[in-house]
Order: sequence, then C-alpha cells, then structure tokens
Amino acid sequence: MVNQNLTATEIGFTHEDFAALLDKYDYHFSPGDIVPGTVFSIEPRGALIDIGAKTAAYIPIQEMSINRVDAPEEVLQSNETREFFILTDENEDGQLTLSIRRIEYMRAWERVRQLQAEDATVRSGVFATNRGGALVRIEGLRGFIPGSHISTRKPKEELVGEELPLKFLEVDEERNRLVLSHRRALVERKMNRLEVGEVVIGTVRGIKPYGAFIDIGGVSGLLHISEISHEHIDTPHSVFNVNDELKVMIIDLDAERGRISLSTKQLEPEPGDMIKNRDLVYDKAEEMAAKYREQMLAKQQGIAVAPAEAAEAAPVEGVEAVAEAEIPPATEVEEEIPAAIEE
Repeated sequence: MVNQNLTATEIGFTHEDFAALLDKYDYHFSPGDIVPGTVFSIEPRGALIDIGAKTAAYIPIQEMSINRVDAPEEVLQSNETREFFILTDENEDGQLTLSIRRIEYMRAWERVRQLQAEDATVRSGVFATNRGGALVRIEGLRGFIPGSHISTRKPKEELVGEELPLKFLEVDEERNRLVLSHRRALVERKMNRLEVGEVVIGTVRGIKPYGAFIDIGGVSGLLHISEISHEHIDTPHSVFNVNDELKVMIIDLDAERGRISLSTKQLEPEPGDMIKNRDLVYDKAEEMAAKYREQMLAKQQGIAVAPAEAAEAAPVEGVEAVAEAEIPPATEVEEEIPAAIEE
C-alpha cells in the first residue's frame, strides 16, 4: 500500500520543482496570436477567459465586437469556447488582454478585398456626414464616400439614413482606409442601359470653362467644349445656361472610370448649327446619330471611311484628361478620410 503521508522532501519533488515544470511546458503567447479560449467568468465590463495560460486572460467589453456592445452577455456565454486575438502581452499580474473585435476586423478586411476584386456593388446606409463627404459601414468597417462621388441633388446632410449603392474606390488595410463611390455605382447601372451612338435628353447641371456637365437620368456626363459644335466656341457659357434641356449623343462609355462622354457636335446637320439653329439639331438628332453609328460600324469592320467623316467620328483627345481634373481621386481629400477602424 502506498504511504500517502510522505513529504515532498521524501519523494524528492518540491513546490519549486513543480512550478519549474509548469514553466517548462507552458505555452508561449504573443500579441497577434489567435488562440482558442473558454469563457469561465463574465463580469460587468468584461470577461475572464481560459486560454491555457497560468493566469486567466481578460477581454474588455470594447474588444468584444466590431459593433457597439452594451453588455458582455450580448456576445459571450459562460463555458462558450471560441477564438480570441491576443491584444497585449502579460501585465504585471501575468494577465493577457484578448480581443474578438480584431478578429472580426481582419475578416472584414478580407471580405471587402474580395468584394473589390469581384468589382461588386454593395449597398449601405449613410450614418453620418462630414465636411468632405458621407460615412457608411461595409462589413462593419467605416467607409467614406467623397463629396465628388456622391451623385444626388440632395444636400449631403439629408442623406443620413438613406441606403446607397456603392462601388469600391480604395481598400487599404495598411492605411486603414475604405473609400467608396456612389456616382460610379449609378453610372455603371446606367451604362448597362446605354449605348454609344444613342441620343438621350439631359439637363445642364454645371458649366465649366472646358465643358458642361449634363444630367441624363440621374448620372452626369461630360459635354466637352470641343464636342459642342464644329464651330469654335470661346466658352460653354455662351451656348448653355444651367437647367437648359438638350439632346445629346453618347460618344463614349468608360465603365472602369465611371465616365460618360457626350456630344452635340456629331448631331449637327451643318457645322455651327448648335449655335445658329439648335432646334434643327434636335429635330435631326436621330437621323444624324444613325449616320454616326453607321460610321462607327464601318470603322470597326475595317471599311474605309471618308477623311471628313473619320475626323468627325474620331474620339476627342484630351476629354478624359480634363474630366479627371474636375473629379479628383479620393486620395486628394486625405485629411477628410476617416479611419475605417474606429480606435
């Protein structure tokens, strides 16, 4: 029979030896590791988690979810086992701090990168606006829509609560930036129903020295000054006023950039008619557009086109370059782009 009254000295194994053995086989936990853990105590503002360390790890309530949490029980249940992210190294008491929020953020970034790669259109409600644009949430991340990429006549302050279709402009986890475009989503949707050579009715919404921006069913196209008439024009202001309604022909659709290029020049029966007799241009618009489409088809099929016709049908160089200057990339409003992850 074993003598259960033997002392530690008699069996040659002290408490110090036992502690050293624990240290020898103890797991080494580092910040950034993802480890399984079991909830064994829920507190008012956090929870204690058993991850196999010598001391129970702790997860504060603000690290329990990517979303707002008012009570730990909304996320965690006693004896529940799940993954945790090690947020900080051991404190003076040997306790690690954990996070679920960081795991959710990692997976959210992975998901939005996948959505961007698929060129997906996502929908999200505006929850706030600032000087530079509007704020939305995508997969729990805070996204920013620059003002130049909001395509609506409403003041942006009135967009709060409204759900918008959006395309990704920038997904940058390293810089903590998620930038989206409402305008690009609308243009893409509209482009699916538009064709080069089609005549549409639009309204002048803005006039710049290089051209006019025309609203065609909720999206904006550029009527460059060189595409207004065959006759020289000093400024678009001499031809159009804001809110003028006019017929224009689509001469280019660039889905990747979200650009629609327009022309009235190609609709002129005679050079200068847009200045001298605009009503005639509109009356003959469909007829002239049909000729334009014939020229484009002949060009695609390699059929020789008369030099004058070819010159008229050729795309206007410099149009996109000027349009780009008007619509700055999202990175030009750097100071106004809030972080995707709210610290």
